[in-house]
Amino acid sequence: MTGADRYEPRPGLTCREADWSGLRVLVTGLGVSGFAAADALLERGAHVVVVDAATEGAALTERAKILAMLDADVRLGPEHVRALPDDAAVDLVVTSPGWRPDQPLLAAAAAAGLPIWGEVELAWRLRPRAGAAPWLTITGTNGKTTTVQMLASILTAAGLRAVAAGNVGMPIMAAVLDPTPYDVIAVELSSFQLHWQRSLAPLASACLNVAPDHVDWHGSLAAYTADKGRVYQNTEVACVYNVQDPVTERLVRDAEVQEGCRAIGFTLGVPGLSMVGLVEDVLADRAFVEERRTSAAELGTLADLRTGSQDPAPHYVANALAAAALARAYGVPPVAVRDGLRAFRPDAHRIAEVATAAGVTWVDDSKATNPHAAAASLAAYASVVWIAGGLLKGADVDDLVRDRADRLRAVVLIGADRSQIAQALARHAPQVPVVDVAATDTGAMDLVVARAAELAQPGDVVLLAPAAASMDMFSHYGARGDAFADAVRRHLGR
Repeated sequence: MTGADRYEPRPGLTCREADWSGLRVLVTGLGVSGFAAADALLERGAHVVVVDAATEGAALTERAKILAMLDADVRLGPEHVRALPDDAAVDLVVTSPGWRPDQPLLAAAAAAGLPIWGEVELAWRLRPRAGAAPWLTITGTNGKTTTVQMLASILTAAGLRAVAAGNVGMPIMAAVLDPTPYDVIAVELSSFQLHWQRSLAPLASACLNVAPDHVDWHGSLAAYTADKGRVYQNTEVACVYNVQDPVTERLVRDAEVQEGCRAIGFTLGVPGLSMVGLVEDVLADRAFVEERRTSAAELGTLADLRTGSQDPAPHYVANALAAAALARAYGVPPVAVRDGLRAFRPDAHRIAEVATAAGVTWVDDSKATNPHAAAASLAAYASVVWIAGGLLKGADVDDLVRDRADRLRAVVLIGADRSQIAQALARHAPQVPVVDVAATDTGAMDLVVARAAELAQPGDVVLLAPAAASMDMFSHYGARGDAFADAVRRHLGR
């Protein structure tokens, strides 16, 4: 069996019109992606067994009931995820992105030589034989959701039927199987999803950046980086990389791509040949214009990216340039890039301006759940009262504190791992005032905001960019951001 053959449970399973009937598939996980995979396979005549460790929950129960009515064999409970079923033959395993490769059932499947696909791999193979919508794929440690949504806005501004799908927005299976076909799909891919993909061939692809994250899932930083690099495999027209992040350029160099595919850089500096970047305040394209050696196309200005009183943050501009490059690779005209970026508004809790009063701006970037994201957020402002802390999940904050110390007016620390940030501040920014808020009750954010207000001076930004996950105090990062915004409004009497 060759390396390629081990991923093929049956010859020819490359489109929805192929013969899927009778294929014996084990679907692991009954979340949104697992349900969609099982439903699609059952519709095409496959024999499907679905397993999940959970046994309770309204959504789980409803999905299990529907699949059972469609003749799936649904098995719930921890005993069903410890090994391959001994009473059912399996040709293919389709796994949900949350399942780690070393999970016992998946490890057993790999040891048995069974092909293992993720739901993205299955979705790619369920595209129609003719007329399938091209995919523009995006990954990165940070910024991929904003970028894929920017890209969808640009594509829509060009008059195309487009959608953001995958790790955000519409499930990729739903996008592929929509009765009204899309012209093009902007696909966000996590490292978990990329780990299991082998046959995707996007029209254009991008890796925005790579920083330590999810190492526990992948086993090492090298393995995590390699899985991020899978986004470039088989790309047809353009591999878009971050000029400021040499790892992404190396991943492009190492990728096996289609004949004629180009490497296209995005940069916050003046773009070189085959790049998009900035010429003063203009977003400029020197990659997709015929006379690119001597001229550039204007794709918009920094003013087109403003969403509040502050200038757009550098990482937000970088995201816009990456989205523009992908859209241009598809053939979108410059005016549609501009119009799409003007129309776009980021999701809540992504460097969102909450209020400005007495010369102080309050910004919610609760989505900055790791040090790399927090560093990008801090880089956007010259003088910051930084609100940080939560669950660091083993992440190192020394580089973050050292590199951004010159921007810190003061720091207010919250959450379970705040002492680690305090120690890094003592080492690298001993001159910066630090307030430690030990409270974890529902009123803690009011205390945090009050302390930050005491420390802030006119011209400062009070920035919630925690560099950590939220689950020690809040249900998710959105709840943390909402608590911050509510506390700011109470403090300001609004």
